[in-house]
Amino acid sequence: MNVNKLQKALVTGETVAVEFKRCTDGISTETYKTVCSFLNRYGGDIYLGIEDDGTVTGVPENSVPGIIKNFIKTISNPELILPTVYISPEIIKYEGKHVIHLYVPPSSEVHTYKKVIYDRVDDADVKVTATGQIAALYIRKQNTYTEKKIYPYIKKKDIKFDILVRIRQMAVSRYAGHPWKNLNDAELLKSAGLYGDDKETGSRGYNLAAVMLLGKDEVIRSIVPAYRTDALVRKVNVDRYDDRLIVATNLVDSYELLMEFARKHLWDKFYLDGDIRIGLRDIITREMLVNTLIHREFTSSFIARFIIENDRMFVENANRAVRDGIITPDNFESVPKNPVIASFFRNIGLADELGSGVRNLYYYGQRYSGQNPQLLDGDIFRIIVPLDNAFIFEADSGKVQDLKRKNKAQNLKRKNKAQNLKRNDCALIEEAILEYLGKHPEATQKKVAETTGKSRRTIQEAIAALKEKGLIRYEGARKNGRWVVIVSAEKAIK
Repeated sequence: MNVNKLQKALVTGETVAVEFKRCTDGISTETYKTVCSFLNRYGGDIYLGIEDDGTVTGVPENSVPGIIKNFIKTISNPELILPTVYISPEIIKYEGKHVIHLYVPPSSEVHTYKKVIYDRVDDADVKVTATGQIAALYIRKQNTYTEKKIYPYIKKKDIKFDILVRIRQMAVSRYAGHPWKNLNDAELLKSAGLYGDDKETGSRGYNLAAVMLLGKDEVIRSIVPAYRTDALVRKVNVDRYDDRLIVATNLVDSYELLMEFARKHLWDKFYLDGDIRIGLRDIITREMLVNTLIHREFTSSFIARFIIENDRMFVENANRAVRDGIITPDNFESVPKNPVIASFFRNIGLADELGSGVRNLYYYGQRYSGQNPQLLDGDIFRIIVPLDNAFIFEADSGKVQDLKRKNKAQNLKRKNKAQNLKRNDCALIEEAILEYLGKHPEATQKKVAETTGKSRRTIQEAIAALKEKGLIRYEGARKNGRWVVIVSAEKAIK
């Protein structure tokens, strides 16, 4: 896939998001200027070992390890790149030559290289020095990413600084020379982009990303009251739930709690990748949970969910979509929703480079259940992974085989699959509607549809069903009436 991407870049040539660099025995200063300008603009791909005209000269094979090591060391040094970033170089073999690929994600921070700001204009890296241009760059970033909003009244007492001990350990475990190891708490927060200035208002302090990653629970609730992840298991009692966990703490601890919930309720099938045993369950749930935690829109009132059923598991969360539709490894475009938070997770080893999650879900999903996942992009983002406990991946032949179902319970499960999925979906929709109308009794059906991410027709049918069950009623005139919730969402699912 990456070779195909390289071939397309060679045909197109250098653009605002593609740069070729000659590289023999080291990385030039110009390369780091391009890294800085890509971070400040739309992100992009840098290919080391290619001339400006697209001629592939390659990087000497014996120099590749040293070049990669020096690159990681440089971009992790706050004296050179500030805020620091995490980029994972990739080696591509093309026509017998070695090319180093650097994917630079767009950032919600304004970055400097050697204390100079660079921006990308067409295929050139331009030094930004004028005060007006610098201010415009900051404002553009802050208007795009809500995680960058500054909260000047958040103080040290509102942040869980004790977590930083664990954060440093996790960062050093990923990269022994990680600069966070020797930074004090204040320096680490600035390096991670969690503390800074608002160039539009002049305020200074912790931003929303800092609150979500390190904030105390009561502080998170006061700023984003709707934030939580509702984890449910619906295997036996499909109308209610068999187990439930509501997680509303910082993102780092939320990840650990949700992973434990997944380990409790999912099989970890045996799988060998070469001679290495791979935990399929942990890989798949890690990608699902990391995505729903770090790429959600925190200002939305939509409650994120992680639900495990007999035939599938899925996550859903509010999203700032750039397009609607199904995401596959072939059409995926790396557009981070919260770059600061995503970078933080990459630094501590809980996330990889953007795009790897989609590839991992498809690759390991086939080995876990024999079926591809579904990734649905829109105002509500969903990842649906099929489950099949009877499926075994045959590693020796590299083929997947679906073993015959041997017991009566599994045959009954397959027979009623469509009916159960429909009933579960309806229960989720009705629960969401009850919860929303309880807080917003004047809401229109159109507003309910926009909030839940469902079609107008689906909401109309669900509301009709709720009225028929006696759970809600409408009082007053059509234009200025209000909904009355007779039974709350919490009671309705019991």
